[in-house]
Amino acid sequence: MDPSGPQTEFSLLQLLPNVLTIVAVCAGLSAIRFGVQGDYTPAVLLIIAAGILDGIDGRIARLLGSASKMGAELDSLADFLNFGVAPPLILYFWALQDIRSLGWICVLVFAVCCVIRLARFNVSSKSETAPRDSAYFEGVPSPAGALLVMLPMYLSFAFADRPVLPDLVICLHMIVVGLLLISRVPTWSFKTTRISRENVKFFLVGVAFVGAALLTFAWVTLIALCLGYIGMVIWAWIDSDRPPTR
Repeated sequence: MDPSGPQTEFSLLQLLPNVLTIVAVCAGLSAIRFGVQGDYTPAVLLIIAAGILDGIDGRIARLLGSASKMGAELDSLADFLNFGVAPPLILYFWALQDIRSLGWICVLVFAVCCVIRLARFNVSSKSETAPRDSAYFEGVPSPAGALLVMLPMYLSFAFADRPVLPDLVICLHMIVVGLLLISRVPTWSFKTTRISRENVKFFLVGVAFVGAALLTFAWVTLIALCLGYIGMVIWAWIDSDRPPTR
């Protein structure tokens, strides 16, 4: 048996990252189903769950040494479904069916922007000249875009039982977020963030606080996270244009 040949057997632990990706795909598809049925709260929560799974599957793969080309392609396809298709469809079922043609155009624009953003990211990540461990992404990442595009739903769930924004405003919001996905606006890459030993305890307390807030005041917390992220994008844009100091 050639030890340098392709691996023919995998432990269950090695398959865990791909299992999490498949679970995320199931969450995205189930979110669409709930959206069609008019159960919008579980639909939104499933999209958020898919985002959490997307954030950990790749890291687990690197920790286990089980990263693969198939896993990377699977992750990209899952991202398009969970963040480029499910969120705008849920928004359409929720608030935009009264303006069907315009609302559907906005859904298509957002989905196309997401797939272009993912294709651009895949090409740049495979390029030998691509900068490694950059502190910035180009454009808003697709999971963050999915979180931001559902902001009108968080506002409605937090303060009313119906859409609190006009249909045209929701359409405009969807298009703006879609354009941010394919923009050159720099956004911070949390992958390169390092926490000093002295600040680890404060970071853990902050994570616990945000987790408790999400479980207790989910919609208000999501609104705050969206506004905070928008502020970070603006700050990163300003900071990236600032000339370096000597």
